Amino acid sequence: MEGYINSIETMGLVDGPGIRYVVFMQGCKLRCLFCHNPETWELQKGLKITTDELLKRILKYKNYFGNDGGVTFSGGEPLLQSDFLIDILKKCQQNGIHTCLDTAGFGGTKNEEVLKYTDLVMMDIKALEDEEYEFMTGQKIKESFEFLDLCKKLKKRLWIRQVIVPNINDNEDYIKRLKQFLSKYDIEKVEFLPYTTIGVPKYEKLKIKYRLKDTQAMNKEKCDKLYKLYEKL
Repeated sequence: MEGYINSIETMGLVDGPGIRYVVFMQGCKLRCLFCHNPETWELQKGLKITTDELLKRILKYKNYFGNDGGVTFSGGEPLLQSDFLIDILKKCQQNGIHTCLDTAGFGGTKNEEVLKYTDLVMMDIKALEDEEYEFMTGQKIKESFEFLDLCKKLKKRLWIRQVIVPNINDNEDYIKRLKQFLSKYDIEKVEFLPYTTIGVPKYEKLKIKYRLKDTQAMNKEKCDKLYKLYEKL
């Protein structure tokens, strides 16, 4: 089974519990305003690799994982390569490796099968209503919500990630709506990620228009205050 990956981080500390081997997969159908990895959008512009070769690379780091760590599949959007993802997730679990999926829940063809072999889902929330979601991503929100509902149905461990962007969702109203929306789900952890401008040079290099060019990086203190508000609600 062959697939396309963009890059690998061998000792990741922010993409799931413990020390993680993070595989950034190629391909994504969303065009998020705040995306800082535009180089991952096109599926076949990454490194072509078999699941057997990828597993060999992962196993070299297995001793570092300890009780909490493991492998995280990120992107891009891993669900876009569902068959490849199922095969490598299955092989990881067969080798006693904890599996984590970092996803927006959009673009998959075999989501239920993928989730069978996923120990933890880290779900990116882009917006809460269809008009907002389309503005943020260029796509409709329905598929993303269906994936979240599937996680609930299958009782998957679930972490939520929310990027906070100045003048878009950095306000009390959005935080209240987010809290109300997520209250329907059994969520283990919620993370607020402050928007950064780290990806801007990539857009310039790739000659892609950056639509948030006039938006400053999110103030971390304000982001922290919004998270405290979320916790209190």
